Amino acid sequence: MAIEQNNRNNKDNLPTSNSSGGNSGNDDSNNNPSGNSPNDTNRRRRNKPRRDGKGSNTKTNSLTKNSKNSKRGTRDTKALATQGLEPTNTIDPNQFEGDAADDAAAAAEGGIKAIGDQRIIPFMKIEKPMAILSIILVIGSIIAIAVNGLNFGLDFTGGVSTDVSYEQSVEQVAVVQALADNGFDDAVVQYLGTNKELLVRLPPQSDNIDGLNTSLNAALDLPNNPATISNVNIIGSQVGNEVYLNSVMALALALVSMLGYVALRFQFKLALGAVLSLFHDAIVTIGVFALFGFPFDLTVLAAVLALIGYSLNDTIVVYDRIRENFRRVRGITPRQTIDLSLTETLRRTIMTISTVLLVVLAMLFLGGDGLYWFSVALFIGLLAGTYSSTYIASSIPLAMGLSRDDFVVKVKPEFEEEIVTFNDPKMFE
Repeated sequence: MAIEQNNRNNKDNLPTSNSSGGNSGNDDSNNNPSGNSPNDTNRRRRNKPRRDGKGSNTKTNSLTKNSKNSKRGTRDTKALATQGLEPTNTIDPNQFEGDAADDAAAAAEGGIKAIGDQRIIPFMKIEKPMAILSIILVIGSIIAIAVNGLNFGLDFTGGVSTDVSYEQSVEQVAVVQALADNGFDDAVVQYLGTNKELLVRLPPQSDNIDGLNTSLNAALDLPNNPATISNVNIIGSQVGNEVYLNSVMALALALVSMLGYVALRFQFKLALGAVLSLFHDAIVTIGVFALFGFPFDLTVLAAVLALIGYSLNDTIVVYDRIRENFRRVRGITPRQTIDLSLTETLRRTIMTISTVLLVVLAMLFLGGDGLYWFSVALFIGLLAGTYSSTYIASSIPLAMGLSRDDFVVKVKPEFEEEIVTFNDPKMFE
């Protein structure tokens, strides 16, 4: 009696059908001694709450949203057919022919077709040739530095530094020529605020300051424009060596700091790629100066340090997009994720390098002798930095096995199930 009562209650709670088959269902219930229709079991299952709120309407709507994916659409149609449901919108299989042709064309070009029909540039397709080029550049730069050495300026070798002021405006070229005519070769002349005050630096001279002051005063006097020397400073070689060691330490400290920052901000694999790309930029720039014998002084060193900061900034932008795409995009390989990230940041990279190169070229041709070698170092480093941010900084983490697992936070369960075993024999008596 209890079972019949429960079945009767369940029958009352079942939803009634408005179709024409409602009367036949009532007749079947009268013929069935248990009071249940053959479809009661299925109806009870429908009364249960659907998981995640997904029902037949959701599945049907998902078909219309994903109509561009032929395989998934076919699979969903079969699933609906097995459940006795009919999709609201029919799918024309001919509409996928265009997408298949586009995918085939993209595969033939070496690219992939990703989110939003965006064409992806396959940067990593020439990863190995670029890696070979980078190795050749680095090895060649190291050989040039070891064989030729750097043409250190007065900041590293020591020499004479003096402040000179003129009554009228003067050109740097005229002062250098006047010093060369009086036996002072390889002079470096820079303006100090105005074109009447200059800083003159000379290679190491005699230690007699009085005689040096007199000879410099005579050499710096120009026709109808006498010169006044305010002070003469003699910089020894020991001070130059100390500056050289401090410069090397500053460069090494900058690279180590960048390694720690990127490792904490992103991931160690990316940090190693960033530091190697920065080392590549610095060593190639210094190697070009060693190969052609360009003067290397503190201004060039400042350009190398500024280049490290610029190149890291460009690399961080690429790394941020790589991390975002690894978390956002599903169903593509890590290589394709990096290609997608580089493609999305390509426009920003082109605009940034273009504006910076305009400033560097302006300093190179209009900045005078004081900014000439600084601009040359920046120009070489910008080209190397843009190339390294695209290939070296991205290809090295990829070779180390960079994947989505490196960026997705794995949530650990707060509680673990414990299996408790009772060995008390009395519990079975």
